Parts: sequence; C-alpha cells; structure tokens
Amino acid sequence: MEKFADEAIIEVSSGSGGNGCAAFRREKYVPRGGPSGGDGGRGGNVLFTVRRNLRTLAHLRYKRNFKAENGRDGGNGGRYGHNGADVIIPLPPGSLIREVETGTLIKDFSLNNEKEDFLFLKGGNGGWGNIHFKSSVNQAPVKALPGKPGIAVKLKIELQIIADIGLVGFPNAGKSSLLDHFTNARPKIAAYPFTTKIPNLGVLTAGERDIIIADIPGLIEGASAGAGLGLRFLKHISRTQALAFLIDLSDSNYLEAFDILLNELNSFSDKLIKKKRIIVGTKTDLEEADVWLASGRLAELAAKYPEEEITGISVFSGGGINELTRVLLRITEETLAEEELPSQTEDGMSEEALYFEGDDL
Repeated sequence: MEKFADEAIIEVSSGSGGNGCAAFRREKYVPRGGPSGGDGGRGGNVLFTVRRNLRTLAHLRYKRNFKAENGRDGGNGGRYGHNGADVIIPLPPGSLIREVETGTLIKDFSLNNEKEDFLFLKGGNGGWGNIHFKSSVNQAPVKALPGKPGIAVKLKIELQIIADIGLVGFPNAGKSSLLDHFTNARPKIAAYPFTTKIPNLGVLTAGERDIIIADIPGLIEGASAGAGLGLRFLKHISRTQALAFLIDLSDSNYLEAFDILLNELNSFSDKLIKKKRIIVGTKTDLEEADVWLASGRLAELAAKYPEEEITGISVFSGGGINELTRVLLRITEETLAEEELPSQTEDGMSEEALYFEGDDL
C-alpha cells in the first residue's frame, strides 16, 4: 500500500503577463504608419482541484514547485499575445491549504465542494500595446506597458482523512487486524505498541455501499496533551463521520479504556464525542476475554455502559464480524442522512474562494 503522507510544503507561482507591443503600420499618409502594437497575454492562474481517487499527498513529494505559464508578448498588426496556461494541482478530499509564513488557513476542502476548482492565484495582466494610446494629440504613440508579474507563494498542504468510520483504540486493540479483515489495505501488523504509525485507509463493501474506514494510530492517555502520536492524529479523527471504539477484552484495563479514550477526544474537541459511535470488544477468542459466559468481560462492558451500543468480535475466528458489518452500514447511512454540511471553515472563514491577484501589485 502507498505510504500515507499527510503534510507537504509546496511553492506555487502564477504566470506573469506578456508585454504590450509598440509597433506601427506602414501606410501612406498615416504618420509613422499608425500604432498597431497588440496587448500581451494574461499569465496563467494557479488552481486546486479535488480528486476522489487520491488518498494521500504522496504525489507532492516528487513535485514541489508548480508554476503557471507566462503570457506571450503582443505583436505587430494588433496581434494579442496568447494567455498563459493555468496550472492545476490535484488534492485528495479533506486537504487544507495554509500559508507557510503566517499559518493562515486559505482553503478547507470538504465533501461539499469536492467538484469545484479553487482559484488561488490569478495570473498577471498583460501589458497594453501602443494601439491603446493613440489620441487626437498623439497620433503615433510609442508607449507600451509591460505585463504585470505573477506571484509566488509557499504553501503547507495538510490532509485530514475523510472517512465514514474511524477506528479508535489503544495500541494493539486490533484496529489494523480488523481493517485488514474488512479490506485489502494490508497494514503492517505485529504485537508491539504503536504498530500503526501512519493512518491506513480501506474500503469495506457492504451490500451496494462502500464504507471508507480509517485505522487511526493507537492513542495513549495524555494524547490530547501531546503524548505519544496523539496530537498529530487526533485531527484525523475529527474528519471521520462516525467512530468505532475498539476495546481489547484480553487487556487488564478493558473496563477503563473507553472512559480514557473518550476523555482524550473530548479534551481535543468536544465535537468528537458527539459523533455516532459503537463500542467493539475485540479478541473474543482469547481465553482472558471469556466473553461467551454471562459473567464474561463483554457482558461487564455492556453492564457498565448500558446507553452505548456494544458488540464483540474475533478477527481470528470471524465471530461477530457480520453483525459488526451490518452495524457499521447502518451507522454510515444514518450519518449521511443526518449530515449537515458546514458553511464555514474551522477558523470561521467563509468557504468563498480566496486568492491573490497578480494585477494588484
């Protein structure tokens, strides 16, 4: 699977406008032939577009400089220069564009605008040719204007995963194993802390619907204060539509795990605990879990949280997997039906296009 890349620094430049031309026709009885210099072409724009087939920013590791084409100079005979070609930069859904120097949020791409191209930088205007400066007192102007220069801006691109279901839990709770069972993501799996150091995405096909599942790296107590890998990946949880809390029933802290995880999410953002969720007890095949007895750990978990929806699974034996699939499908469909798309970004900025114009210099 392609390595997940969630940050990239790039430099983008709009094209400069072409210079206007100072030229003259050669006609009898016309002073110096009359002005005939055409305008320069406009420089190319810088645009961003969302591509749903992109899941990471890996493509920005290989190309970090994007420059639109300059406009061509004007010519004789009133010929206008060609406009420069735009440069279009593809990004995956959930990308944020920030200015490197100030950290200002420029654009937050969400599902509501994924089909729109975002105009960020306008190319410089082309300069006027001397055909524009003819007057009754100046029949043969030699004046022509240069094109306006383009603008170069250094940007930081951040990717916050947009997924239907986010798998949340402590290291070794079984998130990667479940994702591997559900999808073909094939994350690396082993029995040691922080197995998952990068978010993994997979697609679970349930009936006629594809459910995007994100395996978020394991959280630890204190994650919201920066402990472990928490701060870096808590932001990814914020862009999932619903959450599945995986609790390792073979671990000694199985009764406290959900409270700790919920507290970390709440400390980062109280919006996270308002998402639809389900508690999933994992590793029911292990002897320590003893879930098939009335006094088993899954029953204890259900008794402690009577208002939560709780189910148990074993990736190894397949027990409970079909039931979990049905639950995730239901939660996904309910979330999509209730979803209200925001009109503003997280910084309160309008989602209207923000751009700098080369001709404002």
